[in-house]
Amino acid sequence: MASTSLLKASPVLDKSEWVKGQSVLFRQPSSASVVLPNRATSLAVRAASSYADELVKTAGLVPLVGSNNESWCQGLDGLSSRTAAYYQQGARFAKWRTVVSIPNGPSALAVKEAAWGLARYAAISQDSGLVPIVEPEILLDGEHDIDRTYEVAEKVWAEVFFYLAQNNVMFEGILLKPSMVTPGAESKDRATPEQVAAYTLKLLRNRIPPAFLSGGQSELEATLNLNAMNQAPNPWHVSFSYARALQNTCLKTWGGRAENVNAAQTTLLARAKANSLAQLGKYTGEGESEEAKEGMFVKGYTY
Repeated sequence: MASTSLLKASPVLDKSEWVKGQSVLFRQPSSASVVLPNRATSLAVRAASSYADELVKTAGLVPLVGSNNESWCQGLDGLSSRTAAYYQQGARFAKWRTVVSIPNGPSALAVKEAAWGLARYAAISQDSGLVPIVEPEILLDGEHDIDRTYEVAEKVWAEVFFYLAQNNVMFEGILLKPSMVTPGAESKDRATPEQVAAYTLKLLRNRIPPAFLSGGQSELEATLNLNAMNQAPNPWHVSFSYARALQNTCLKTWGGRAENVNAAQTTLLARAKANSLAQLGKYTGEGESEEAKEGMFVKGYTY
């Protein structure tokens, strides 16, 4: 899966070049997936036999009236018919991402709205035969320490799983894709990979097998933190579902130029191998480029 937001760090490209760029990232057919709520135009369906060019506009994040300048994710209207159609076109997984901001509260209203939206989406997706990827993201914005992130994430996850149960969602039929527990991007108290692993694994007790998003960390940070989690004792196979932390350097290397395709694919393969080792707890960090160490957090970024 990829979205136009991934290209913000690379030279300005129009939509036709973005679609063309899928050939840089994907060379073989794969199981189809659908990105449901996204403010930008997003890739909707790649059929199992080919990558479709079908693009859809969906509602995405909008201001949440009555909150602390927070957002909520639209898109539930008509979702049942859309997911049924996606299934017929070859999709088997769906993804819904919603965000919670720590500097803005988060308010109880925003947390409840985020959790309810994720739960309804998950129930509707399962009813259509799709496996829902449930993505409650705690944004990196802020100066808070790792304990504050843990406190907020604990409340958000509790709400999410409460409403998943209320909506009769089969836990064994979803994939949780949360943020790792890290300090705010502007925090003076930085955390080591071992601390991130300890806090995140603590939060995951009695939860389902996760696949993490990178959430604005640098490519190197995301890989080191994942590696540390898999070196610590835990009952799960802790995996990843990165976008920017896999594709950032690749897209910069490509830059929309045909002559850079081979170099971009080599870069993508290197990142994929690094994270493959990290999910086994065998990543060493040797030979990483300076670009991989560059953070991708953008303060106040609007999705």
